[in-house]
Amino acid sequence: MFSLPLRDNALLRPLEPWQAEEFAAHLDRAREHIRPWVGPAFVTDDVEGARATLRKYAERQAADEARLFGIWLDGTLVGGVMFVGFDAASGTCEIGCWSEPAGEGHGLITEACRALLDWAFTTRGLYRAEWHCRADNERSSAVAKRLGMTLEGVKRGTWPYAGTRHDKQMWAVLAPEWHADRP
Repeated sequence: MFSLPLRDNALLRPLEPWQAEEFAAHLDRAREHIRPWVGPAFVTDDVEGARATLRKYAERQAADEARLFGIWLDGTLVGGVMFVGFDAASGTCEIGCWSEPAGEGHGLITEACRALLDWAFTTRGLYRAEWHCRADNERSSAVAKRLGMTLEGVKRGTWPYAGTRHDKQMWAVLAPEWHADRP
C-alpha cells in the first residue's frame, strides 16, 4: 500500500472504503470539532455513513475527479487531506483538510497538502489549485498562507451553518508560483 512519511511518527495514506470502521471511530473523535468547517455530508454519524463517504470518494477517484487521504499519527487516524475536486482537463483542483484535536499543532496538514500540491503540479501537470474555507476559520486560512496561496476573494454569505450564513474565502496558487517557491 502507498504510504508517505510526513514525520517519524506520521504517515499519509489513501483512505478507502475498507477502512470505514476506523474512519467512523475517527469521526466520533472529530465530529463536533470539524462540523462547523466542513460540508455536512462529510461528517457522518455511523459506520455505514463513513463507508458511504469513503465509497463516494473511491468512485470519484476512479473517475479522476477527487481523492481522499488519511493522516495517521502514532498509528491512529487523526485527520486527512483531499482533492475536493480534480479536473485534469481544465488543469484545476481544490484541496481541503480536516483534523481532530489530537492531529493539530504538528504541521501535518500543511505537509500533507504540500505532497498533494507537488503531485498535482509536477506529476499531473495541473495549473491552478484552490482552497476554500469559512472566512472565520483562522486555522484553515493559516494553512493556505503557509502553502503560498493568495487570497483571491471572499464570497459573502455562501456558507450556511447552524442557521447562519458565513462568508467563504477563496485562496489559490498557480503552478509557476508553486515551482518558484520549491528548492
